Amino acid sequence: MMATTHVFAGLAVVAPVAALEPALAVPLAVGAIVGGLAPDFDLVLEHRRTFHFPASGSLLALPAISIAVLSPSTLTAGVAAFALTAWLHAASDALGGGPEMDPWNASSERAVYDHVRGTWIRPRRWIRYDGAPEDAALAVALAIPALLVFDGWIRTVVAGGVALSLGYALLRRRLVEWTPEWLE
Repeated sequence: MMATTHVFAGLAVVAPVAALEPALAVPLAVGAIVGGLAPDFDLVLEHRRTFHFPASGSLLALPAISIAVLSPSTLTAGVAAFALTAWLHAASDALGGGPEMDPWNASSERAVYDHVRGTWIRPRRWIRYDGAPEDAALAVALAIPALLVFDGWIRTVVAGGVALSLGYALLRRRLVEWTPEWLE
């Protein structure tokens, strides 16, 4: 899935809380945005292994959520949103294709690494590849709660993310052709 899809999923999860507690809207949004992007910082390392924790991510997310519920503050809300969204990102990568440059060829049986079991989780390919038409549709659908609940710069970032998602989806398969060989 696209990074924006992961961000929008996190924002959709925290949007009801932000609607009920507007004072926590900004930290929830910032936590969800950063948490949705953070696992993909391993693109330059071993993608979907180094910073992706689909099984053990709950060990950080669930206590962070519990602390935020028991002691709500801007800090606890932001940390909980980050941890939950990063875990959701890692776990949902198994629903797509593999991390290869051309995942539509389905040449890899590695979606995301499970550090607990010490093995790769196979791709389910419900979202065939990042930037697939169904990924773009999911991104747009998941962005709707954020567009309805958040305002100001957050709404602007989400609207920009939707535009970026749609543009990326239109160009995704061509990007492989345009990629220099040394990056592959």
